[in-house]
Amino acid sequence: MTNTPNNDLDSAIATAKKQLDQHTVEIVQRHFHESTGCPFWLQKKSELNFDPLTEVKCYDDLKKFPLFEDDWLRGGPVERWRMKDHADRPTYVFETGGTTGVPKSRVVVDDFRTDYEVFSHTLPDEYFPRGGNWLMLGPSGPRRLRLAVEHLAQYRGGISFCIDLDPRWVVKLIKKGWMDHLEEYKKHCIDQAITILTANHNIKCMFGTPKLIESLCLELEERDMTLAETGVTGIFSGGTEFTPQWTRYCVEELFGGPPEESGIYMTPTYGNTLMGLACSKPVTAEEKYKISYYAPQPRAVTEVMEFDDSNQAVGYGETGRVKLTTLTPEFFVPGFLERDEGEREKPFDKFPWDGVSGVRPYHKLASATTVGVY
Repeated sequence: MTNTPNNDLDSAIATAKKQLDQHTVEIVQRHFHESTGCPFWLQKKSELNFDPLTEVKCYDDLKKFPLFEDDWLRGGPVERWRMKDHADRPTYVFETGGTTGVPKSRVVVDDFRTDYEVFSHTLPDEYFPRGGNWLMLGPSGPRRLRLAVEHLAQYRGGISFCIDLDPRWVVKLIKKGWMDHLEEYKKHCIDQAITILTANHNIKCMFGTPKLIESLCLELEERDMTLAETGVTGIFSGGTEFTPQWTRYCVEELFGGPPEESGIYMTPTYGNTLMGLACSKPVTAEEKYKISYYAPQPRAVTEVMEFDDSNQAVGYGETGRVKLTTLTPEFFVPGFLERDEGEREKPFDKFPWDGVSGVRPYHKLASATTVGVY
């Protein structure tokens, strides 16, 4: 008897779950073993009411941990997050947040490279050509995104060009109500991008936040150009501004149609300094530009949980808060409640595990969230 597609998917789901369980045990062993673990988790181990080395035997056992608190990442010494067997390795520190108060910091040796190499294999070469150069139209400074996109370009055989953008300044402008200054700063960033795009650098691919992609296309239009005329064919983007409505507007109005008509392919992503990068299911007009994200299991897991029970998943299609678990050899986050909510999506053939759609700021925090350039 031959397998039906459903049987194939069921088998893939079971295999992915088994891999996640095995990976979870290996990562927990690494982070809590005296010879390899980081000082933070080795110290935290004494506060737990169970022994992670003997009592974590599958992914579900991570529910024994308390929720991860992002304040643990604020302030130093940042070395407490460095794995013992990485003590002699060149180490980066990436920041997130920091608009007010002390930013969250994550130390990294190879994770950002690995995350973006995994992501690279999801990009269609037709639109993200090997050897093509990249434009990084997003936040620079102490954020991981700049170096990550640069590595992605290099991994695919290209060179990355980067503009200078400080999102913390953008947020301050918004909070002060200095909208004229904000507009001028945005123009400054777009001017940098257009200067690079029109300098004959063979740029075929780019990263951009939704707002900056829109501003870029509109400014090009003012100059009697289109994005396609600059030579860009592949775009990956990310941010909570990514809605089906904006995506339809972007594809149909700003790009001039779907990839087969405009020559421009865009893939949404959902990610942050703690997680890495979640890919999207291909976005099509047939599905009304619905955007569904799938985390890079087993290195990271996103789940959609009940608002009043962070260990209980909602049903498929139902709304809940996004919970992140990070499981890499360098970084362990056993359950962190994101500032986002969304709907739980079913596994599919390319990503045989749960996804999340409709990602937006968590409704109880939304009024206090300043999106800025994102």
